[in-house]
Amino acid sequence: MMNATIKTILYATDMGDHMRPVFRFAIEMARKHEAKIIMLHVIEPLSSGVLATIDVYMPKFNAQEVLRDGMKKTLVKMQQRLNNFCEDEKIKEPFDCEVISRVKVVSGHSAESIVHQAEKLAADLIVVGAHTNPSISSKFLGSTARKVTLLSKIPVLVVPVNE
Repeated sequence: MMNATIKTILYATDMGDHMRPVFRFAIEMARKHEAKIIMLHVIEPLSSGVLATIDVYMPKFNAQEVLRDGMKKTLVKMQQRLNNFCEDEKIKEPFDCEVISRVKVVSGHSAESIVHQAEKLAADLIVVGAHTNPSISSKFLGSTARKVTLLSKIPVLVVPVNE
C-alpha cells in the first residue's frame, strides 16, 4: 500500500520556459503538504557519434570531463533560473522559495533516471510536465512522462504544458 503522506516531491524539469506552470503547481503541492521539493534535470548520455566526434576533434578533452563540465554548467543555470523564478513571481514569503531543498543534475536516460532518483531520494511524489502541443505527433507526445508513470512505484503527477 502506498503512503498518502507527501513530504518530498521530486520535480523533474527539462528546463524549458514552458515548465513554469508545472513548477508553480509543484510549489503549491509542497505548500499544501508542507513538503520539500527536489528539482531534477536529467542530461541524456552522450551518443557514440558525439563521443567519436569529441575523440577526433577534441583529442585533448576527455568525454567524461566534457559531460561533468556540462552538468556543472546546467546546475548553475538551474540555480539562476530558480532565483529568477522567485523574483519574477514576486514570491514574498520565505517559505515559498525555501521549499526547494535541493537542485540536482544527473546523466542518464530521462524516465529511468527520474524514477531511480525518486527512489534514491525517498520521494513521495514525482511531478513532471507533459507537452500538450497538438502539432507534435501523438506517438512522441509526453513520452518521458508516460514512461515515468509506467516505471514508477510512487505516484506521478503529470501536469499538462503548452509551449
